[in-house]
Amino acid sequence: MITIKSAEEIGKMRRAGALLHQVLEELKTLVKPGVTTAYIDQVAEKLIRDGGAIPSSKGYEGFPASICASVNDEVVHGFPTTKPLQEGDLLSIDCTLLLDGWQSDSAFSMAVGRADPETEKLIRVTEECFWIGLDQARAGNRIGDIGHAVQEHAEKNGYGVIRDLCGHGIGREMHEDPSVPNFGTAGRGVRLRPGMVFTIEPMIARGRWPIYVDDNGWTIITRDHSRCSHYEHTLVVTTGDPELLSYPGATIRRFPG
Repeated sequence: MITIKSAEEIGKMRRAGALLHQVLEELKTLVKPGVTTAYIDQVAEKLIRDGGAIPSSKGYEGFPASICASVNDEVVHGFPTTKPLQEGDLLSIDCTLLLDGWQSDSAFSMAVGRADPETEKLIRVTEECFWIGLDQARAGNRIGDIGHAVQEHAEKNGYGVIRDLCGHGIGREMHEDPSVPNFGTAGRGVRLRPGMVFTIEPMIARGRWPIYVDDNGWTIITRDHSRCSHYEHTLVVTTGDPELLSYPGATIRRFPG
């Protein structure tokens, strides 16, 4: 069931999103060759708890950490490890927190040190897919309009759109209705209404989209072992432009053609 959040509830989610944004901006400064994702996870948990929140991922259905740290061909749900990051790696960090009973969810990908031009392009195009999809998150549009926009831009650049995972509603629970795929047909799916809160999170592979689950039961990996980039924010549908709850003050970015 899709819930429409009240102005008071959206205000609480806005505060959760602002804290999450601060946490992730701090984590970005730690991403360097030689740093371990286990260390980044420790810092994330401290920042979240110091902010009066709870790391939602830690213990969620047995997940062991406060962040998902996915490297290179790992799409999402990577376990933080003590293996040092290497120059040129592609790192994706996904984090969810609970503040005053309300969730916020966001993710970013970045290169570790200097990366090859193809990795940099993959990260850039994935972010562009997010913003292009976000522009479709308007009252009266449909969920399919978002997925269609993301898929069109990714495939135009020769990339594969991960199909087995998607964005999702969010509120008091980490995962709520509706599902928000990164592919689809424009004009299809749930009609968007003001007060709907969900995530858009393109997961874009340099190669093809099929995936498999690692032996740990969590980490998702591209079947062809191509690198994958991930970008996500929590948003609310309004009567005008969508508002990014996990990116305070952001305005929609638009790209030519």
